Amino acid sequence: MAYPRDNLAPDEVVVVHRHPHWKSLVPPILLFWLITAVCGLGLGLLWGSQDSEATQTWGTVAIAVVWGLCTVWWLIRPLLTWRFTHFVVTDRRVIYRTGILTRSGIDIPISRINTVEFEHGLIDRLLRTGSLQIQSASEDPLTFADIPRVEAVHALLYEQLLDDPDDDWGRR
Repeated sequence: MAYPRDNLAPDEVVVVHRHPHWKSLVPPILLFWLITAVCGLGLGLLWGSQDSEATQTWGTVAIAVVWGLCTVWWLIRPLLTWRFTHFVVTDRRVIYRTGILTRSGIDIPISRINTVEFEHGLIDRLLRTGSLQIQSASEDPLTFADIPRVEAVHALLYEQLLDDPDDDWGRR
């Protein structure tokens, strides 16, 4: 899905648009399967017992409610957070937006960026992901984790820095 055009300035061009890497979804999915297995075990024990039918019914309802709440909190919420998190590089700025109901974000003009660094360990290298650190003028460095194809994004961002007409460094 492309970044919404109404969030861009006139004639601003999107160079890179990324969501966090899919590896950030592995823990919530594994936790979902663990919760499902535990609830299934609970249902099996409940219906295999000699309790009354009313107890079994109410126990089933309770387990289903717990499973549903856990699924919403530990699976649906992370999936939606992943879906609504955007890392965007345009020809003018770096944009980062996150949040489902309440949104937060930051815009860094290309002309204010001093350095761009990336970092990835062995697993990140295998998955072609990593962290991107951007140092802008007068601010602490910002680190963006789980950026897919982080080396390519780093190279494209650096290219944008060199092409920035407001920056004297690219002309030297």
